Amino acid sequence: MEKNISGLIFDLDGVLVFTDKYHYLAWKQIADEMGIPFDETINDKLRGVSRMQSLEIILENYSGEHLTDKQKSDIAERKNAIYRSYLQTMTPDDVSEEVRNTLEMLKKKGYKLAVGSSSKNAGFILEQVALRDAFDAVSDGNMITRSKPDPEVFIKAAQLIGCDAEQSAVVEDAEAGIDAAKDGGMMAVAIGNATAYDRSDIRLDTISDLLLYF
Repeated sequence: MEKNISGLIFDLDGVLVFTDKYHYLAWKQIADEMGIPFDETINDKLRGVSRMQSLEIILENYSGEHLTDKQKSDIAERKNAIYRSYLQTMTPDDVSEEVRNTLEMLKKKGYKLAVGSSSKNAGFILEQVALRDAFDAVSDGNMITRSKPDPEVFIKAAQLIGCDAEQSAVVEDAEAGIDAAKDGGMMAVAIGNATAYDRSDIRLDTISDLLLYF
């Protein structure tokens, strides 16, 4: 057990739920409409970064007329509308029993639990999958001005659950999230793609492995 840790902060996409396919389909529709090449390789570069940063990455392959900031904002909003239409199909079945049981056990052990997600849709997703009540607080893209790898979203989450940075551990599946945790002075727990990243403090094969450490 990590004795100094009293709060656990979870990234949402790729850790608790898996909405990558919806992001991909929404961005693919936008890219196809604009004649921009877009595939899984490019999509992987969008993991853990904000909507506007994601758009800038996609536009690296754009060869059309100059886009104003307003046009870019409109494109990003259209992508989000497409994405949210997919999110509305999510149900509690989109969260595994392993995730629910792990969160329940951590709460029983006395840990404060928070979500720390750059997504502005985090609250909506948590409601769709009936997971909101599992957490003491949610820090999301509506509360911050800087996305990961900036640590702001995790610092906010720690404040919301009353934990100092050194008392907090972050569970992340993206390198940008691991960087955010470490730069915020927190323990970085990696799962999924992030386990290969050398800044990670703990590496999990599966979410229930958290119970081996906390």
